[in-house]
Amino acid sequence: MRDKVSDIDERQSKTGDGTVFNTVPRNPDIDRSHPDLMHPPETDEGLMPNMVFPFSLAHTRQEEGGWTREITDRLLPIAHELAIVDMKLNPGAYRELHWHVQSEFGIMLNGSGRISSVDQEGRNFLEDVKQGDLWYFPAGIPHHLQASEEGMEFLLVFDDGCYSEDATFQISDFFAHTPKEVLAKNFGWSMEQMRNMPEKEKYMFSGQVPPPLAEDRVFSPTGDVPRSFKHQLLAQTPERFNGGSVRIADSTNFAAATTTAIGLVEIEPGAMRELHWHPNAGEMQYFLSGYGRMGVFANHATSRTFNFSTGDVGYVPISYGHYIENLGDEPLVYLELFRAPKFQDMSVMQWMANTPPEVAADTLNVPRELIEALPKEKQVVQKHSVKQS
Repeated sequence: MRDKVSDIDERQSKTGDGTVFNTVPRNPDIDRSHPDLMHPPETDEGLMPNMVFPFSLAHTRQEEGGWTREITDRLLPIAHELAIVDMKLNPGAYRELHWHVQSEFGIMLNGSGRISSVDQEGRNFLEDVKQGDLWYFPAGIPHHLQASEEGMEFLLVFDDGCYSEDATFQISDFFAHTPKEVLAKNFGWSMEQMRNMPEKEKYMFSGQVPPPLAEDRVFSPTGDVPRSFKHQLLAQTPERFNGGSVRIADSTNFAAATTTAIGLVEIEPGAMRELHWHPNAGEMQYFLSGYGRMGVFANHATSRTFNFSTGDVGYVPISYGHYIENLGDEPLVYLELFRAPKFQDMSVMQWMANTPPEVAADTLNVPRELIEALPKEKQVVQKHSVKQS
């Protein structure tokens, strides 16, 4: 990486006779953060859609109670299965009572807060969430979020790449567009009691810090939801490998999450997420920390390499072969997100190791003993010393 950056800087310093028309248009900061676009590996070939977009270039919607920004297929067209939102609620602020056409999968990044929902049978759900916790609300199920005294920042993932958070159904907006006499007839309220109702959606607004959980619970005659909408991802014992670790949550251990699966991957410096693909869904990534690159193979001699850093979002279509490599000197930590009930991946190494060895050896023109030495178990994250010939 340092050689590529130095090469980029050197080319940027060559400005001809000093006139603007003799310089090559550059954004040096972007060039240095994406060296594999400026100086791609020789293995890159063919045309491929862009597969990375930084949240820093997404529009931020500022509200009284916080802010939000989103990446949909309008910014990252290849991401047709999933849309992702980064949202921050100020201390005590509400994300108002609302619902979506799509399911909502939440990941707490920082802070803490409270989540609540009521299902179609009137069964309710109320829990506190903190960093590393997940939640899942099925499509059409109403819910709200409320920040604690420290506020909360979280990701929301929707199972439709074109879905915008701006298309949410808000209760304040619903009531603002319903005649007051209809509301009065429905709820038995007087016009005087409704005089301060909002005239437009509140969406995200300042409020009060929620009381202790026990004081906030509401008794429903139909009981609680049968499957918890909350899951503590960081409470899971990670699967550890030579080079990193992974935690996976899907419908097998988070039963409510029937449309979305997640993997939290940590790659040590010098290690990589092994060559693989996903047979049941495309993969969206959100990079939490570190710096690295991803190589993607799209068949028919088409491949491309993308660089990632903290706050970037990536996407790989279903069955595209790919790897992710840590190029920095600190752990590369990111989320893998899927519109699927179960996390599935195909390991190239495991495939080769469990196929008659002469088949792979003859195909790749390598000694048979190299194939026979491959581990038959999935590696997921790995770190090998490079053999010198």
